[in-house]
Amino acid sequence: MKLGNSAGRFRSERLSGLGSAIFSEVAGWKQEARQSGLDIIDLGIGSPDQPPSARIKQALCEAAARDDMYGYAGTEGTLQFRRKVAEWYQVRFHVELDPESEVISLMGSQDGLAHLALAVTNPGDLALIPDPGYPIYAAAPVLAGAIPYPVPLKAEHHFLPQLELIPQEIVRKAKYMLFNYPSNPLSAVADLDFFEKAVWFAKRHELLLVHDLAYSEMAFDGFRPPSVLQVPGAKEVAVEFNSLSKSFNMAGCRLAYMVGHAEVVQVLGELKSNIDYGVFHAVQEAGIAAMQEHIERGGNVSALYERRRDAFVEALRSYGWEIPKPKATMFIWAPIPSGWTSRQISREMLRQTGAVVIPGDAFGKMGEGYVRIALVQEEDRLLEAARRIGDFIKAL
Repeated sequence: MKLGNSAGRFRSERLSGLGSAIFSEVAGWKQEARQSGLDIIDLGIGSPDQPPSARIKQALCEAAARDDMYGYAGTEGTLQFRRKVAEWYQVRFHVELDPESEVISLMGSQDGLAHLALAVTNPGDLALIPDPGYPIYAAAPVLAGAIPYPVPLKAEHHFLPQLELIPQEIVRKAKYMLFNYPSNPLSAVADLDFFEKAVWFAKRHELLLVHDLAYSEMAFDGFRPPSVLQVPGAKEVAVEFNSLSKSFNMAGCRLAYMVGHAEVVQVLGELKSNIDYGVFHAVQEAGIAAMQEHIERGGNVSALYERRRDAFVEALRSYGWEIPKPKATMFIWAPIPSGWTSRQISREMLRQTGAVVIPGDAFGKMGEGYVRIALVQEEDRLLEAARRIGDFIKAL
């Protein structure tokens, strides 16, 4: 039986508020480029190209072979996993967490970020979000019936929000404000002084402070990203997301957590208990192994991405494209030549060189004038991409 001409009949109106579909659009560009015979070097999606350590893989395999791993895991995560998160936070940030009330497991940090607005806002509330920012930051309040209010992040302010410039009538209506340092897509960083000001601002205006710390272990030049929870009294107003995806090359495992304000942990768990049954036990065992390995041996993925950053940026500079070296993340936030939009130059670059980058406007209005480049290829492929892109830029 055919339903007839009903285009849009079963599509919720809220989907129209989810912002850019650029990632699907870029996928179409890539398909066109492949059909034309181009060798594609994909620097678009920020998915690690390296596997987890042998210890992590062994823990996952051994756990997956156990008969007792296949029941429902429980939304909040196993107590063993939450205890390991608390231990890791103590070692890494000198922050004390109660694993029973201040930690909840997630199916990736995007899962928690997507659901948080549903758990803490009412329709019509405002959410202060960064612009540019990762797309889920704006999508989550839209799905909850709340209203995202973009806070502009500008290069002249080191991509830090100017809190005092947010209109007071906006702040009064806001339920939470969200930050992300080290930042995707900006690769910007923030120090503890910034978080002290942000915590003070949140307390003064009775806001929930939400911090996405997914890139905590991917920083360079000796910089160590802080946790907002290092600020005394931060747990009274703040929660923080962290993920095992980038730090431990476990992106496909979908394992993350939120920590901090006990009431917010509780309400997010209450919501999620109506949606899911938790992360597969074996994946949580692998996460425990990952954090334990880090506690025992230190070290992380930073050295690899620092080498890639240096090689790629210096190669492009040799062609005359001056790009600031980021202090963190797997991304380059590159200002584009004048006369182009970010979308135009991204598509033309792919068409001529086979190198895939993401237009800055995919991350918000303030992203125009930039492209995001992910360092997710081996160094020889990155240098080949730099050569192609450099010739393209030089020809402009």
